[in-house]
Formats: sequence, structure tokens, C-alpha cells
Amino acid sequence: MLDINFIRENTEAVKKAITDKGEKDTGVVDNVLDTDSRWRALVHKSDQLRNESNTRAKEIGMLMGQGKKEEAQVLIKQTGEMKDELKSIEDQIRELAEQRYALLLRIPNVPHPTVPVGRTEEDNKVDKTWGEPLKDSWRKPHWELAEEYGWIDFKRGVKVTGAGFPFYIGPAARLQRALINFFLDRAADKGYLEMQAPYFVNEDSARGTGQIPDKEDMMYVIPRDEFFAIPTAEVPVTNFHRDEILEPAQLPVKYCCYTPCWRREAGSYGKDVRGLNRLHQFDKVELVKFVSPDTSYDELESLRRDAEELLEALGLPYRTLLMCTGDMGFTQSKKYDLEVWSPGQQRWLEVSSCSNFESFQARRMMVRYRDDNGKPQILHTLNGSGLALPRVMSAVLEAYQEESGKIRVPEVLKAYLKNDYLG
Repeated sequence: MLDINFIRENTEAVKKAITDKGEKDTGVVDNVLDTDSRWRALVHKSDQLRNESNTRAKEIGMLMGQGKKEEAQVLIKQTGEMKDELKSIEDQIRELAEQRYALLLRIPNVPHPTVPVGRTEEDNKVDKTWGEPLKDSWRKPHWELAEEYGWIDFKRGVKVTGAGFPFYIGPAARLQRALINFFLDRAADKGYLEMQAPYFVNEDSARGTGQIPDKEDMMYVIPRDEFFAIPTAEVPVTNFHRDEILEPAQLPVKYCCYTPCWRREAGSYGKDVRGLNRLHQFDKVELVKFVSPDTSYDELESLRRDAEELLEALGLPYRTLLMCTGDMGFTQSKKYDLEVWSPGQQRWLEVSSCSNFESFQARRMMVRYRDDNGKPQILHTLNGSGLALPRVMSAVLEAYQEESGKIRVPEVLKAYLKNDYLG
């Protein structure tokens, strides 16, 4: 959520941010400013009435002390009328404040000046490439390997739950567990504190990180208990410090967390959903930071490197994209996507997003820190996938298969799997 003062002082920039992000309703800015103007006028009027009422109360006391009861009664009547008016105004102030808050929730974050302006994925900028993509024609896509070896069962997943809920069997289950442990161990080495978080959150938590009102259609809802199944560990972990004030010495606060994730992925179809490419339930290790505004963009570059180094350790070629305004998302001020090369599909697949939200999430959640003068200030939040499992697993299966049919274990995973080959 943007600061209302920022919107007042940068109205045109906020409207441009809305259109640059592909949103259509720039009128929401005028609506929020109009609501804010009426709110401030009523607050000013209520202050005047309250001061006048206090003055009258002192006059009444003086008149009563002087025995001038009739004159005092006139003022008492006027004061009563003022109190009734004041109550009505305060009710209107509360109503306008609620309206203003609801409107503020509909305004997206403003992109950082370094973010390229664009509408589609073609407008994203390739910031870095690493490794040489494998182009061997004999390499099979992971879904063929999964069927051949019986390691990932998509059909029984459909029977038990539905499409996008696969079973991982034997070596695939152990490979996934090894990847999770490897990601968590590397994060710990980088100074992230590991936590285990709830898999379900309430509406306040979903609102705090910006999932609502924006991505309601993407989340699974449990109406009876008013819970949301988490689409990412970002939601519970970032809300961990909601309504808290952190001390300067604590910053940066860095957490890593493994969770399963659930996403409805409404509207997904075609080749992008085949195999492990796009699932409704998947596993992910998330990296979350709470940082000082002065260092947040340095922390974003550090976060990005933490994710990139995981792919490098696995020996998987990747590229890093600086996302354009229209392909970045509602809540981010700047975002990098990491895409791993899929040798079996001969294309790039996203495995991580590393984002700086600046104060957008923290203002919703009232997560603050004390500045050098001891005054509470809104801090900045960041997060990144470190990493998402399905496409990393598919890239490992495809990249480490041999022409003979065997699948080697990446060197960094041998300590976890205790073998040179899967199976």
C-alpha cells in the first residue's frame, strides 16, 4: 500500500505506474484523493468543534462559580448540540477512513526507475546468462522419464485429487527431499534463519502481503474456517512481524522457509502445464528479508545472488530477467525472474522470482523499525524463491540423464542421496 502523502505529492507518477503495470483504473487515484480531502476537512472541523467545546466547558464552570446559572444553561445546551454534531462528524470520519483504505488497497506499487516499461514478457530485459544450454536431440522431457521409470505418477494424482497434484515415487521423492535440504542448508550458510510456518493463513495475512484484493482467484479458500491455503511461504513468513517494531540492530532480518504451496492457476492451459511445468500443489523454499530502506536495493541484489548460486551449484544453465512493468506484478517495485534451461523441452522455465516491495507490504502490515532517533519508520520487505522445486527437479532429470538412460546425481546432492545415480 502506498503512503497517501506520497500519492498527494506524486499523483501523476502514481497514475503512470498504474498504466505501466497494465492496470486500467487510474480513476482510483482521484477517488482516493477526493476521499482523503473530505476526510481531512472533517478532521479539521472536528478539531475546531472539540476546541470550542472545551472552551465552552471552561466558561460554564466560571459562570456556575459566579452563580450565573441561567447563562450557564444556555452554554450547556449549545455544548450538548456541539457534542451531537461532533459524534456525527466522527462517524463520517471513520466511514471515510475505511473508504480511503479500501481504495488504497487497489493502487499498485510504483516501479523503481530502473525497471523497463513494457506490457508483455517480450519487454523483459535479459540481465545475465550463466552456463551453456544443452541442445542434444536425444534428451527426453521429464514427463517421459517419469512415465518410463514410474517415479512421478500424474494419472493417480488426477484420480485422487485432480490435475496438477502428482505423486512423487521412490527416487523422485528422495530427489525432491534432497533438493529441499540442500536449499535450506545453503540458505543457513548465507545467514538465513530457518523457520517452519503455518500452511494456512487468515484474511489479514493474505491482505498484508498483497494477495488480496488482487489474487483471490489464484488461491484456494477454506470458507468454513475463513482460511486461505498459502500460495507461497512469503505470506506467513512476512506476516510473522506484523504490527511489530524491530530494533535497528536486528536488521536485516533474514528467514528461509520450506512449505508446500497451493495455487489454482486459473486460465492455465497448453504446453505450459505439461508434466511438472505448472502444478496446483508444489514445494518451494522461500527467502524473506526485512531491511532498512537505505539498503533494500543492495539487499535485492544479494537475494538474487543467493538464488542464482543454487542453480550454479547444481550446474544448471540459467538466465536472469529484469521484469518489465507490465510483467512484474501488483505489489513489486522491482523484480528479477530466474529461468532454468530445460534440455528436454528446449526452453527456459521460471524457477525463482526475487522482488523488492519497498514499504508496500510493510505499510499494510505495520511492520516498522526504529530509526537513529528512536522514531518508528516503515521498513522494506523482500522475498525470493530459493528455489521452487518442480521445474528445478525437471531440469535436473533432463540435464543429468545419460544417453544410456541412467540419470546421474548432481555432485552437490550426492551427500544427501548417497549414490551416484538415481534409482
